[in-house]
Amino acid sequence: MPRLFLGLLFAVVTLCLPAHAADTPPNIVILFADDLGINDLSCYGRKDQRTPNLDRLAAEGVRFTQAYAAASVCSASRAALLTGQSPARLRITTFLPGRSDRASHRLLSAPVNLALPAGVPTIAEVLKTKGYATMAIGKWHVGGKGHQPTDHGFDEFVPGRPNPGAESPLGGKGELGQAEAAVKFIERSKAKPFLLYLAFDNPHIPLAAPAQGIAANAQAFHPTYAALVESLDAAVGRVLKALDDQGLAKNTVVIFASDNGGVHVSELKETPPTYNAPWRAGKGFVYEGGLRSPLIIRYPGRLATREIAAPVVLGDLFPTLCGLAQATRPAVQDFQDLGPLLFDSQPASAAPRALTWHQPHYMNQGGRPAGVIREGDWKLIEQYEDGSLELYNLAKDPGEQTDLAAAEPARVAALRGKLEAWRRSVGAAPTKANPDFDRGRWENCFVKFDATRVQALPTSAAMRPLMADWRRAMDDATPTGPNALIFLEAKDAQVQAKKLKYEDPPQKDTLGFWVDPADTASWTFPVAQPGKYRVSVLQGCGKGSGGSTVALEVGAARAEFTVVETGHFQRFVPREVGVLELAAGANTLTVRPVKKKGAAVMDLRRVTLERVE
Repeated sequence: MPRLFLGLLFAVVTLCLPAHAADTPPNIVILFADDLGINDLSCYGRKDQRTPNLDRLAAEGVRFTQAYAAASVCSASRAALLTGQSPARLRITTFLPGRSDRASHRLLSAPVNLALPAGVPTIAEVLKTKGYATMAIGKWHVGGKGHQPTDHGFDEFVPGRPNPGAESPLGGKGELGQAEAAVKFIERSKAKPFLLYLAFDNPHIPLAAPAQGIAANAQAFHPTYAALVESLDAAVGRVLKALDDQGLAKNTVVIFASDNGGVHVSELKETPPTYNAPWRAGKGFVYEGGLRSPLIIRYPGRLATREIAAPVVLGDLFPTLCGLAQATRPAVQDFQDLGPLLFDSQPASAAPRALTWHQPHYMNQGGRPAGVIREGDWKLIEQYEDGSLELYNLAKDPGEQTDLAAAEPARVAALRGKLEAWRRSVGAAPTKANPDFDRGRWENCFVKFDATRVQALPTSAAMRPLMADWRRAMDDATPTGPNALIFLEAKDAQVQAKKLKYEDPPQKDTLGFWVDPADTASWTFPVAQPGKYRVSVLQGCGKGSGGSTVALEVGAARAEFTVVETGHFQRFVPREVGVLELAAGANTLTVRPVKKKGAAVMDLRRVTLERVE
């Protein structure tokens, strides 16, 4: 990157010189596992997998019990870690290049950037301004040719071999060879501060471990996976030993984390590699099992050993490391410096921050498009397929088993409004209906088998038959289906009204003020395939205002439904309300109140049309 450009780039910055910054900038070692689950380490409670080096690291540092990845899959999570910007802002919201659109998807995937955007500095570029030597080893996965680590501030890049063979001295996933490259970098870089980003390919599928390691872990849930985790731990041990041997441990910040949750379902030829219980689901899902990550930070002599239960996100590491290195940080940042929490024992009475996620994609493990906000103990999930909202109290229900949305409509409305406001603030890409949707294929993937509620059996091998049909359905890449799916959004409606209007604020984002039954909303839209279409509405209605009758009309075709109370006008619930006959070409659908019962008819966010024959 030209020196003049860097100078201009960092002129627009916020100076970050916190009290916890060291007089001598520390070395920084980031050890990043690939698909390691939240409970895959002994120090996080796993009984059948051995991780003595990571257990020691945790005992000598800070172990976070509520750390989150910035996304449920690798590329998006890594991009946030490296830049301090949210995946939604970066438009890297899935693994690259992402899962192909197919007939089993109700929504088309949102467009993504296939590399880190130009002009967004990485942690390596920032630390180089402070004289750091920088090295990236292992998995990159945030850009191809022209967007390698050496194009983004790293002096050196050694990818290693991610699949060298089960009996390879490099390790089944190349972890031992990657660790050896790290040791050599540490030995030759000890004279100046350095940043080492060691992104292991372990324990990502396909799984491969030496026969001796598998035999030694024969009693584990998945012996090969357990052997891989044990080898990952050995690789970490080699890096920690190198720091000790070179006398660098005391002035080195060591961070260990994983890019997302563990894989809890069958994928490729593998049976489920791990389980994330008590957390729900795993990699690719926005439930806790897909987002939670182990996070350990050690800084001897500066950081007291303890556990921290405050919710944090791995993207927080970017501003935190800027503070430790006394480096200026870019003006655009989406995460929070953990320095006060780590060094100043931030008071527990501090107002909870809102943590947010945007996943406008389907994932290979079964995850569906959704948005998430967590604030305090409360977590809201918005399912983008139909706009439905789920609410969980993580303090009382960490496994997300009981949806409290119906019991807490006001909280649902408030959190959904904050989530939408955040999406707008970062320019999050929206989703669109898939016109080539096939309901039968969708049901095979997401209805007949609920991959979010898989319960682990004593062994991974015993689980293969339970999900064989589901896995075949998920792997079906048929691009088009017989159905057509059409979304009519509130913001696109033509309103004929005295009071009814589109309410633009994010906590609204709806057709509201429907107090006059003479007011109507309509959409004119093209139809490629004529036929009968199932009609669904995404409606909200406050307590005491339900019971109005509403008609949906397209020419002579008509469907009527009764508005139901949802507890709050901004708690939206999807409902199937009838069938309409649509002709090929332009159609106009009008929503017309027939009888108003309460203070207002309803709020309406979306009408969905799905061809059934």
